[in-house]
Amino acid sequence: MNGILKKVLATDMDVTPTILRIVLGCVIFAHGVQKLFGIWGGHGPTWTVEAWKQWWGVPSFLTYTVIGIESFGAVLLILGLLTRIWAFLIGAVMLVAVYLVHLHWGFYMNWYMQPQTGEGFEYHILVLSIVVVLMVKGGGRWSVDGLLHQKL
Repeated sequence: MNGILKKVLATDMDVTPTILRIVLGCVIFAHGVQKLFGIWGGHGPTWTVEAWKQWWGVPSFLTYTVIGIESFGAVLLILGLLTRIWAFLIGAVMLVAVYLVHLHWGFYMNWYMQPQTGEGFEYHILVLSIVVVLMVKGGGRWSVDGLLHQKL
């Protein structure tokens, strides 16, 4: 078990993954707290659970899981604690979002706010590319992963 944990915590001490994990964590956190607290244009957890169940048939426990990943998981990503795991989970959320919602609308975001048009998946590709880098490199410099890895 110690060997697996050591591999999960191992990180490149370059500053690049540090920048990527903090930026990604902040962006995802903003989406999470919209769902968790209903701030910044969000509707809160009750509305989100009911809407997702009605629109896409997502079970409530999965919606709450997404809310947890996007809020609490994003904070842990910012701190660099279990970076690879949180990056993977955020990537999984993005892939499901593309499949359920955004693929239908094509590649581009709705830049001109055309009515009856949704958002494409270009944002998700950017997030997924950051996820891949974090899964390969780890949390980078100034991460809890790096500190824990040194102690092991």
